[in-house]
Amino acid sequence: MGTLTVRALRAVLVVVLAGTVFVQAGMVWTLVSGNDPEDGSLPLTPLRVITILGMVTAQVALVCVWRLVTMVRHGTVFSRGAFRYVDMMIRAIVAAALLWFAVTGINAPGQRDDPGVTVIMAGVGVAILGVALIVLVLRMLLAQAARMQAELDEVI
Repeated sequence: MGTLTVRALRAVLVVVLAGTVFVQAGMVWTLVSGNDPEDGSLPLTPLRVITILGMVTAQVALVCVWRLVTMVRHGTVFSRGAFRYVDMMIRAIVAAALLWFAVTGINAPGQRDDPGVTVIMAGVGVAILGVALIVLVLRMLLAQAARMQAELDEVI
């Protein structure tokens, strides 16, 4: 992986991480201070809590990607630690999907006139689960490459 690619990826990771922390801080402040009364149209407090937790899942995935990029740069990507970070990323993506399904459930009663919105939202949740499956397949490829690397090390 080239130096420019690593720097660009890390810059994106830092910006996204800073953005999620900023949004989380604002939502936590709103919840704690009570400055934003709910008008009753949607249960905003549960949605804010879910959003804060969703940001945590994104942050976990970002940190895992950062660590994996570091491992690639150091040539240690075939170590046991890499699998730990990939597994954490898969769990974070599944957690994000479950949180999205919770948002879908909270939003569903307000969509009785247009249930297509709920169906689309559920489809987005399934797509998020699909991302977790893609990362799982990539993990299996990493495991296969690690085995091949071990076999090559034995031959040499």
